[in-house]
Formats: sequence, structure tokens, C-alpha cells
Amino acid sequence: MKRILLIAAIVLAGTTVNAQEFEKMDKSTMDRAYFPPKSAHDRIFEKDAAKKAALTPQIRVTYSRPAKKGRVVFGELLKFGQPWRVGANESTEILFMNDVKFAGKDIKAGRYTIIIIPTEKEWTLKLNSDLDGWGNYGYEPSLDIASLSVPVTKSDKEIENLSIALYEASENTVHLKIGWDTTVAEFPITIK
Repeated sequence: MKRILLIAAIVLAGTTVNAQEFEKMDKSTMDRAYFPPKSAHDRIFEKDAAKKAALTPQIRVTYSRPAKKGRVVFGELLKFGQPWRVGANESTEILFMNDVKFAGKDIKAGRYTIIIIPTEKEWTLKLNSDLDGWGNYGYEPSLDIASLSVPVTKSDKEIENLSIALYEASENTVHLKIGWDTTVAEFPITIK
């Protein structure tokens, strides 16, 4: 009897594992932006020790990249004055590998959620300590740790998919550049 129960348990366990389906591909693919740019890739192939050390990632942003698909993004799809998760699906997260300064505040190394409140002329970026959220559904303003407003600029080209880049604007200052549709905003981060 024990042998029959053991065989039945193995068969059922195998059936359960085989019955699992893979999730369908999401329409908004997940992506990452690094500072230094391409550091996650190029560092692996660098042979010179000093150059390899210089390519150690300092900042990483993980986000989903929704497409414009002919829609009016700012003011319609994303309402002015309303919090936006900066992408689709999971909340966008920024990881500082070292302490930084943002919006005049000292920010400890670690993971944070990025929330943007867009208006027609400026975006306000909020670093929030709540992690692993989905969209803005769990956004809690009381957990904001820093906030910075910057003017938006218009892109000459339409940006079909939300895009994020990190680049060195000046010594020890990295810009977090976010663009979608024809709107671009850049937020300075001071590397300590």
C-alpha cells in the first residue's frame, strides 16, 4: 500500500510540474539602464584591471518600456498632476550602489522606487522607500524620501517606447534622463 501511495505521489507531482505554463510575453518589456552605460556588459570583457574597476556599476534603473502606439501620452494617457510609475507593470526602481546626493539630500546606497508627477512644463521625481510594488496602486506619498522638480524639454524625434538613460553630465554628476513621446526630463544625481 505504501508503495502504491508513493508511486501515486510521484505521478501527481510530475503532473503538476508539467502542467505549469510559461507566462505569455509582456507587451511592455523590462529593461535596465546603468551608470556607467553598458557597465554590466562591457566590464565582463575588459582585460585591464583599472578599466574594469572603472566600469563597476554605480547606478541601475529597472523599468518596463510601454509603447506610444499612436496615443497622446502626456495629458491624456498619463494625466497631468497624477503620480506615474515611470513605465508599465512593476514600479520602476533605482539602485544606488553607493551613497549619493539627490535633490540636496544625502541618499544612502540601496533600492528605491521612482514616481514621477508630470505637468505640461515640469516633472517632479520622487524617490520612495516602498519597494516591489505594481504601478502606482500602492504608492504612499508619506514614504517619499526626496523630491526634485525639473523642466521638461521637447524631443525632435518621437520616442516610441519609454526610454531611460544614465550619463555623466559633469564630474561626479550623473543625469537620469527619461523620455517618451516627445517629452524628455533630466534629473541630476551627485555621486559621492
